[in-house]
Amino acid sequence: MDKQDLLADYRTMLLIRSFEEHCQQQYTRARIGGFLHLYVGQEAVAVGAIGALKPQDHLVTHYRDHGHALARGLDPQPLMAELFGRQTGTSKGKGGSMHFADDAKHFWGGYAIVGAHLLLAVGIAYGIQYKREVLGQDDDGVVMCFFGDGATNGGEFYEAISLAALYKLPIVFLCENNEFAMGTPLSVHTAVTEIHKKASPFMPGERINGNDVVEVREKASAAIEHARSGQGPYFIEAMTYRLRGHSAADPQMYRTREDIAARRSNDPIELLKQKLLDEGLLDNKKAKKIESEVEKEVEAAVKFAEESPAPELSEAWDDIYAQPL
Repeated sequence: MDKQDLLADYRTMLLIRSFEEHCQQQYTRARIGGFLHLYVGQEAVAVGAIGALKPQDHLVTHYRDHGHALARGLDPQPLMAELFGRQTGTSKGKGGSMHFADDAKHFWGGYAIVGAHLLLAVGIAYGIQYKREVLGQDDDGVVMCFFGDGATNGGEFYEAISLAALYKLPIVFLCENNEFAMGTPLSVHTAVTEIHKKASPFMPGERINGNDVVEVREKASAAIEHARSGQGPYFIEAMTYRLRGHSAADPQMYRTREDIAARRSNDPIELLKQKLLDEGLLDNKKAKKIESEVEKEVEAAVKFAEESPAPELSEAWDDIYAQPL
């Protein structure tokens, strides 16, 4: 990765962090309703892995999807408007926090049902392969599917990885192992705590440092190339840690403040910042400038959301089904 790539990743990680912190503020002010699952602490996974994708590639993810959307290049303003339930949102205010999507960027959403979206991702990958091998269309797309460690305990997980391996589909499975399935520690909810080993009978895979954006980008690039070249699926387990609760309303009785404080020493944003400082790619003045720019961008997104109109009641039944091709 060159200087500009690293600086761009740093800025995107800051954007995600600032966006999420502002979401927490707006949630406490009752401007954002429903559930709100924040991505604070996991930024390096999304930025590193999604940054390795090409425009023709597809992205499917879970309900902690704000960071993935921003890493894929979605505009913060309609994303914030979606959280506010406004007409100008990415889904016209009808999807909310767990259902960000943008077909123009092949970002097919956050999904609220744990693990079920893995099968949807496999379906997209099968479609890519079918168009290429049966219909003869020039499609070298790859699917990247994000999910948490808790999702690997459901039957959909094994159905998905088995089908993907059977048909050698162009898909990268990326498990964001943040050590908790909601409030249940990893060692309590699964007998196999090295999650990538669950997939080892089906496909190659590995565990990586999910707090190092450079390592994530390198490993994701190799996995994507593996899938794109026709060798079939690949499995990545990215070890990370969420610094906020499972949701914005989580009292976090399953861990202490001391636990969280100790893990802040491994904050991915601070790790990247220090790397940039050490390598002379960033100085404190430039860092403050980037932080200020990001903060203004997110404040503008909040203002945009506040000033946007609510959906008309007459539109309640629109957009339920896709238009026929």
